[in-house]
Amino acid sequence: MKIDIADGRSGKTLLSLEVTKDTSIMDIKKMHIKQKSYLYPTRMMYKLSLKDKALSEDAKIGDFETFCDGSVLYFKDLGTQIGWSTVFLAEYIGPIFTYLIFYLARGPIYGATQPTTTIQNIACAMYVGHYVKRVLETIFIHRFSKATMPIGNLFKNCSYYWGFSAFISYFVNHPLYTPAGCNTCLYIGLGTYLFGELGNLSCHIAFKNMRPPGTKTRVIPMPNSNPFTLLFNLVSCPNYTYEVISWIGFAIFTCVFYAALFAVVGGGQMLQWALGKHKNYKKEFEKYPKGRKAMIPFIM
Repeated sequence: MKIDIADGRSGKTLLSLEVTKDTSIMDIKKMHIKQKSYLYPTRMMYKLSLKDKALSEDAKIGDFETFCDGSVLYFKDLGTQIGWSTVFLAEYIGPIFTYLIFYLARGPIYGATQPTTTIQNIACAMYVGHYVKRVLETIFIHRFSKATMPIGNLFKNCSYYWGFSAFISYFVNHPLYTPAGCNTCLYIGLGTYLFGELGNLSCHIAFKNMRPPGTKTRVIPMPNSNPFTLLFNLVSCPNYTYEVISWIGFAIFTCVFYAALFAVVGGGQMLQWALGKHKNYKKEFEKYPKGRKAMIPFIM
């Protein structure tokens, strides 16, 4: 049968292809690339209609009951792509160096002669330690369901992470920096941070074990023997919950406005991501736990 490939925005027919019921979306991508050599599979997306979700590369023409000779697939060019792992590494390595610039170069930047305080040293270990953990997770733990993302996200994400890192480090490492007035706040902040970091790591490992290597298998997230993963019973994205807890702990420990702002802004972004993933889980799995929320237990 012959099908048309139409532009997903204008609806204009771009090309026509000869296919069979056994032709997969990946096969269609390869045929399309032969006519448009600048394209590559991760840059291409097809839909049955403008309102439908993207079709899986493994889907076959025979899977679509209403598809017949003359039917249309809607194509979208996702633009230049870059690997998820590359973006993550750039996002997370940058803040390490940005923070350390203000920590190690206090003389040239502030004209400071006195050494850093114990609180500033611990704050540096907390901040840098978080991103070292994220780099190691990207290399050894994360299994991405999608191989790439638009290259524009690299500049947007790096600006966000690197920019906040500079602001936070500038004030935490300033010679006039004044820590929390009571030791209790310091202990609470450090304890909260460590709790969030351990929980976040535990959930990332749990997510890894839910997806066999080399597959895109998706299952209902469930807790394992690690007590930190019990939060899966209450929310779909406990890794985000724990990360927000971690940054709240850092903000309490340092008592720096930009650290608190980072926790709020980051928490808002992670809540948005969690709501989207939660919605997809409920749509994909009929028996998805009804009482489970997206990121905030019992609330949202």
